[in-house]
Amino acid sequence: MENIDRALFVPAGLTPYTDSPLPIGYNATISAPHMHATCLELLKQHLQPGMHALDVGSGSGYLTACFAMMVGPEGRAVGIEHIPELVAAATENAQRSASATLLMDGLLSFHVADGRLGWPDEAPYDAIHVGAAAPEIPRPLVDQLKPGGRMVIPVGSYFQRLQVVDKNVDGSVTVRNDASVRYVPLTSRSAQLQDS
Repeated sequence: MENIDRALFVPAGLTPYTDSPLPIGYNATISAPHMHATCLELLKQHLQPGMHALDVGSGSGYLTACFAMMVGPEGRAVGIEHIPELVAAATENAQRSASATLLMDGLLSFHVADGRLGWPDEAPYDAIHVGAAAPEIPRPLVDQLKPGGRMVIPVGSYFQRLQVVDKNVDGSVTVRNDASVRYVPLTSRSAQLQDS
């Protein structure tokens, strides 16, 4: 987080370092800094140099850029978002940040996709972060997790738990609750834009 300036990923006029979620348009938010720190801490062993990471609901692109810096030039960081305008903004944000070279080299990328389905083109992943709450853990994301990999995902509707999903070497899955959280829902593009 020290290497990627959050201010480059927050709309002008907002206070980027305030420890709260901020709106980025299209009924989406950038998570509070403490939530980014929590997720990075939970995933850090799976974001080592050379590893592959997926950021579902990448929004502003901030956390995806952090992933790219952690996995480095031998790794790969992919952000997916179903709002094309947010994908374009995330790409522009990353171009202005310390992750610009990784973006230019194709080691950091953003794609328009339904987060509930993941991004199978680059699977399997050592780390998957989901930046929106799912009613249950989406099976396609578990399938795209590498054996030995980890996913961090908020699960629930109104009352949500940040869950840590570890895929064991034999393919079985272990799930534990980490914290109570409040995220926007992982939903379809039309449902997300309904109230905007």
